[in-house]
Amino acid sequence: MQEEAVRWSIKVSKDTDLTLRSYLGARGAKSGAPAKFIEEPVRRRVLQCTVQDIRARNTDTDPEEIQRIVDEAVSEVRAERRAKQKAG
Repeated sequence: MQEEAVRWSIKVSKDTDLTLRSYLGARGAKSGAPAKFIEEPVRRRVLQCTVQDIRARNTDTDPEEIQRIVDEAVSEVRAERRAKQKAG
């Protein structure tokens, strides 16, 4: 399934633009390459920020309690997968 693209309007320095386009052009990249080039780092940064927020929120939580919650969630997902595999 292909995701619907959304247009962004962003500003970068002319030097950054030329550097990126030169880099991508030297590798034979096509017209949509700058967008594809920045999508992965944006996703990675959002994930990093999310992890930082969760860690800050759970600073005072007992690590054993967090592990218990994680173990419980993993067990539930595994049970659901096994049930789907048996049904399918």
